Amino acid sequence: MDGYDAPQVFQFSVFLDNRVGKMLSLLKMFRDKPFHLAGMTVLDSADHAVVRLVTSNHASTKRALTENHVPFTLVEIMAVELPQPQGMDTMCACLLGAEVSLHYAYPLMVQPHGMPVIALYTDEQMTSSQVLQRHGFVLLGEADLGE
Repeated sequence: MDGYDAPQVFQFSVFLDNRVGKMLSLLKMFRDKPFHLAGMTVLDSADHAVVRLVTSNHASTKRALTENHVPFTLVEIMAVELPQPQGMDTMCACLLGAEVSLHYAYPLMVQPHGMPVIALYTDEQMTSSQVLQRHGFVLLGEADLGE
């Protein structure tokens, strides 16, 4: 694993009160910023929501959230292109073969090379990225997610 540099993509988990208009306020905060919103998923509960966001520039996103006093956490994830027609099951089989557990996955809104892209978080990110690349999967970096 020495000398291996996987493409970097970061996910923000933003914590919002579960109130009308909070999502719109969050998205308006990103207007005219130097990044592109590439993916989003929402985990909802009765009193709060966790919004997972992927952008094309985590440093600028972090700055925008911090300046607006929005609580968040930041983790590194993988953005993987899925070749059709059986990309998802092949990807899962590769991870299973490496004894890697998939914690969560969700689709991204971008297709820089015309293929679906999925955000992945596993218990072994470095191993996962190496295994997937070895099996021909393309991992994207932040620069691939922008305009």
